[in-house]
Amino acid sequence: MAAAVARQFGGARRRLIEELEAKGIGDIAVLKAFDDVPRHHFVPSGVAHRAYEDAPLPIGHGQTISQPSVHARFLSLLRLSGRERVLEIGTGSGFQAALLTRIASAVFSIERIPALAEAARESLRACGIDQVIQRVGDGTMGWPEMAPFDAILVGAASPEIPVPLTEQLALGGQLLVPVGDRSGQALVRVIRTPDGLREERLDPMRFVPLIGAHGFEA
Repeated sequence: MAAAVARQFGGARRRLIEELEAKGIGDIAVLKAFDDVPRHHFVPSGVAHRAYEDAPLPIGHGQTISQPSVHARFLSLLRLSGRERVLEIGTGSGFQAALLTRIASAVFSIERIPALAEAARESLRACGIDQVIQRVGDGTMGWPEMAPFDAILVGAASPEIPVPLTEQLALGGQLLVPVGDRSGQALVRVIRTPDGLREERLDPMRFVPLIGAHGFEA
Protein backbone atom coordinates (compact mmCIF):
# COMPACT_ATOMS: atom_id res chain seq x y z
CA MET A 1 0.00 0.00 0.00
CA ALA A 2 2.77 2.47 0.94
CA ALA A 3 4.58 1.81 -2.34
CA ALA A 4 1.35 2.37 -4.29
CA VAL A 5 0.76 5.69 -2.52
CA ALA A 6 4.35 6.75 -3.20
CA ARG A 7 3.86 5.99 -6.90
CA GLN A 8 0.55 7.88 -6.90
CA PHE A 9 2.19 11.11 -5.75
CA GLY A 10 5.70 10.61 -7.14
CA GLY A 11 5.13 12.53 -10.36
CA ALA A 12 3.32 15.36 -8.59
CA ARG A 13 6.15 15.72 -6.08
CA ARG A 14 8.72 15.88 -8.87
CA ARG A 15 6.68 18.57 -10.67
CA LEU A 16 6.48 20.59 -7.46
CA ILE A 17 10.25 20.50 -7.04
CA GLU A 18 10.68 21.63 -10.64
CA GLU A 19 8.24 24.47 -9.95
CA LEU A 20 10.22 25.51 -6.87
CA GLU A 21 13.41 25.56 -8.93
CA ALA A 22 11.67 27.70 -11.58
CA LYS A 23 10.68 30.14 -8.82
CA GLY A 24 14.30 30.61 -7.82
CA ILE A 25 14.83 28.00 -5.09
CA GLY A 26 18.33 26.75 -5.74
CA ASP A 27 19.33 25.35 -2.34
CA ILE A 28 19.97 21.66 -3.07
CA ALA A 29 19.46 20.60 0.56
CA VAL A 30 16.07 22.33 0.70
CA LEU A 31 14.95 20.79 -2.59
CA LYS A 32 16.07 17.36 -1.39
CA ALA A 33 14.05 17.85 1.80
CA PHE A 34 10.95 18.44 -0.32
CA ASP A 35 11.74 15.26 -2.21
CA ASP A 36 12.16 13.30 1.03
CA VAL A 37 9.10 14.51 2.95
CA PRO A 38 5.65 13.39 1.68
CA ARG A 39 3.44 16.50 1.97
CA HIS A 40 0.29 14.44 1.43
CA HIS A 41 0.76 12.97 4.93
CA PHE A 42 0.45 16.46 6.43
CA VAL A 43 -2.85 17.61 4.93
CA PRO A 44 -6.42 16.40 5.56
CA SER A 45 -7.47 13.47 3.39
CA GLY A 46 -10.10 15.62 1.68
CA VAL A 47 -7.42 17.82 0.11
CA ALA A 48 -4.66 15.22 -0.24
CA HIS A 49 -5.11 15.28 -4.03
CA ARG A 50 -3.89 18.91 -3.92
CA ALA A 51 -0.92 18.24 -1.65
CA TYR A 52 1.68 18.99 -4.32
CA GLU A 53 0.15 22.17 -5.65
CA ASP A 54 2.06 25.32 -4.75
CA ALA A 55 -0.86 26.55 -2.70
CA PRO A 56 -1.87 26.92 0.95
CA LEU A 57 -4.41 24.36 2.16
CA PRO A 58 -6.77 24.29 5.17
CA ILE A 59 -5.77 22.05 8.06
CA GLY A 60 -8.63 22.85 10.44
CA HIS A 61 -9.10 25.16 13.43
CA GLY A 62 -8.88 28.21 11.14
CA GLN A 63 -5.28 27.39 10.21
CA THR A 64 -3.53 26.56 6.95
CA ILE A 65 -0.44 24.79 5.74
CA SER A 66 1.60 27.38 3.84
CA GLN A 67 2.25 26.99 0.16
CA PRO A 68 5.45 25.02 -0.52
CA SER A 69 7.25 27.97 -2.13
CA VAL A 70 6.83 29.95 1.11
CA HIS A 71 8.32 27.10 3.16
CA ALA A 72 11.13 26.81 0.62
CA ARG A 73 11.81 30.56 0.74
CA PHE A 74 12.01 30.54 4.55
CA LEU A 75 14.36 27.57 4.64
CA SER A 76 16.57 28.87 1.84
CA LEU A 77 16.99 32.24 3.57
CA LEU A 78 18.41 30.50 6.64
CA ARG A 79 21.19 28.75 4.68
CA LEU A 80 21.39 25.99 7.26
CA SER A 81 24.46 23.77 7.29
CA GLY A 82 22.89 20.83 9.15
CA ARG A 83 24.46 21.64 12.52
CA GLU A 84 21.92 24.17 13.80
CA ARG A 85 19.35 24.15 16.60
CA VAL A 86 16.10 25.51 15.20
CA LEU A 87 12.90 26.67 16.91
CA GLU A 88 9.66 26.72 14.92
CA ILE A 89 6.76 28.85 16.17
CA GLY A 90 3.51 27.35 14.92
CA THR A 91 3.82 23.61 14.33
CA GLY A 92 0.60 23.61 12.31
CA SER A 93 0.51 20.49 10.16
CA GLY A 94 4.06 19.47 11.10
CA PHE A 95 5.27 19.67 7.49
CA GLN A 96 7.82 22.42 7.98
CA ALA A 97 9.15 20.71 11.10
CA ALA A 98 9.60 17.56 9.01
CA LEU A 99 11.50 19.52 6.37
CA LEU A 100 13.71 21.04 9.06
CA THR A 101 14.76 17.61 10.32
CA ARG A 102 16.44 17.11 6.94
CA ILE A 103 18.55 20.27 7.10
CA ALA A 104 19.15 21.00 10.81
CA SER A 105 20.61 19.18 13.78
CA ALA A 106 17.83 19.71 16.34
CA VAL A 107 14.25 20.88 15.77
CA PHE A 108 11.97 22.31 18.47
CA SER A 109 8.39 23.29 17.67
CA ILE A 110 5.62 25.07 19.59
CA GLU A 111 1.92 24.95 18.73
CA ARG A 112 -0.85 26.90 20.47
CA ILE A 113 -3.73 24.58 19.51
CA PRO A 114 -3.54 21.16 21.24
CA ALA A 115 -5.52 19.32 18.54
CA LEU A 116 -3.18 20.56 15.81
CA ALA A 117 -0.13 19.64 17.87
CA GLU A 118 -1.45 16.09 18.29
CA ALA A 119 -2.32 15.76 14.59
CA ALA A 120 1.17 16.96 13.66
CA ARG A 121 2.70 14.46 16.08
CA GLU A 122 0.74 11.65 14.41
CA SER A 123 1.75 12.78 10.91
CA LEU A 124 5.40 12.96 11.89
CA ARG A 125 5.19 9.51 13.47
CA ALA A 126 3.55 8.10 10.33
CA CYS A 127 6.53 9.35 8.33
CA GLY A 128 9.00 7.80 10.75
CA ILE A 129 10.19 11.20 11.99
CA ASP A 130 10.92 11.27 15.71
CA GLN A 131 13.51 14.06 15.94
CA VAL A 132 11.04 16.92 16.48
CA ILE A 133 10.69 18.02 20.11
CA GLN A 134 7.21 19.53 20.54
CA ARG A 135 5.29 21.44 23.13
CA VAL A 136 1.91 23.16 23.36
CA GLY A 137 2.02 26.78 24.48
CA ASP A 138 2.36 30.45 23.62
CA GLY A 139 4.91 30.56 20.83
CA THR A 140 5.50 34.29 21.26
CA MET A 141 7.31 33.45 24.50
CA GLY A 142 9.68 31.07 22.75
CA TRP A 143 11.26 28.16 24.63
CA PRO A 144 13.80 29.72 27.01
CA GLU A 145 14.73 26.41 28.64
CA MET A 146 16.02 25.14 25.29
CA ALA A 147 17.65 28.39 24.11
CA PRO A 148 19.81 29.61 22.48
CA PHE A 149 18.73 28.82 18.93
CA ASP A 150 20.63 29.29 15.70
CA ALA A 151 17.40 29.93 13.84
CA ILE A 152 13.80 30.73 14.78
CA LEU A 153 10.98 30.58 12.21
CA VAL A 154 7.57 32.08 12.91
CA GLY A 155 4.73 30.69 10.80
CA ALA A 156 2.19 33.41 11.63
CA ALA A 157 1.97 37.19 11.44
CA SER A 158 2.94 39.35 14.40
CA PRO A 159 2.15 43.05 14.92
CA GLU A 160 5.75 43.50 16.02
CA ILE A 161 8.90 41.45 16.47
CA PRO A 162 8.40 39.32 19.62
CA VAL A 163 11.14 40.39 22.02
CA PRO A 164 11.44 37.00 23.81
CA LEU A 165 12.35 35.39 20.48
CA THR A 166 15.17 37.83 19.78
CA GLU A 167 16.48 37.21 23.29
CA GLN A 168 16.70 33.48 22.56
CA LEU A 169 18.87 33.82 19.44
CA ALA A 170 22.42 32.56 19.56
CA LEU A 171 25.19 34.87 18.34
CA GLY A 172 24.86 34.82 14.57
CA GLY A 173 21.35 33.37 14.89
CA GLN A 174 18.47 34.42 12.66
CA LEU A 175 14.79 35.06 13.33
CA LEU A 176 12.31 35.05 10.43
CA VAL A 177 8.89 36.53 11.24
CA PRO A 178 6.12 38.13 9.16
CA VAL A 179 5.41 41.55 10.73
CA GLY A 180 2.42 43.79 10.04
CA ASP A 181 -1.32 44.00 10.58
CA ARG A 182 -3.90 41.29 9.96
CA SER A 183 -4.36 42.28 6.31
CA GLY A 184 -0.76 42.02 5.18
CA GLN A 185 2.81 41.79 6.40
CA ALA A 186 6.44 41.89 5.37
CA LEU A 187 8.87 39.10 6.17
CA VAL A 188 11.49 40.44 8.56
CA ARG A 189 14.84 38.81 9.28
CA VAL A 190 16.55 39.64 12.57
CA ILE A 191 20.20 38.61 13.02
CA ARG A 192 22.01 38.72 16.35
CA THR A 193 25.48 40.20 15.78
CA PRO A 194 28.28 41.09 18.25
CA ASP A 195 27.02 44.69 17.99
CA GLY A 196 23.36 43.88 18.62
CA LEU A 197 20.36 43.04 16.46
CA ARG A 198 20.22 43.77 12.73
CA GLU A 199 16.86 43.84 10.93
CA GLU A 200 16.08 43.36 7.24
CA ARG A 201 12.69 43.71 5.55
CA LEU A 202 12.23 41.10 2.85
CA ASP A 203 9.19 39.74 0.98
CA PRO A 204 5.56 40.83 1.32
CA MET A 205 3.57 38.06 3.03
CA ARG A 206 0.07 37.18 4.19
CA PHE A 207 -0.21 34.86 7.17
CA VAL A 208 -2.77 33.99 9.81
CA PRO A 209 -2.27 36.07 13.00
CA LEU A 210 0.18 35.01 15.68
CA ILE A 211 -1.82 34.80 18.91
CA GLY A 212 -0.08 35.31 22.21
CA ALA A 213 1.34 37.68 24.80
CA HIS A 214 3.68 39.24 22.22
CA GLY A 215 1.38 38.85 19.23
CA PHE A 216 -2.27 39.53 18.46
CA GLU A 217 -5.11 39.03 20.91
CA ALA A 218 -7.31 36.03 20.18
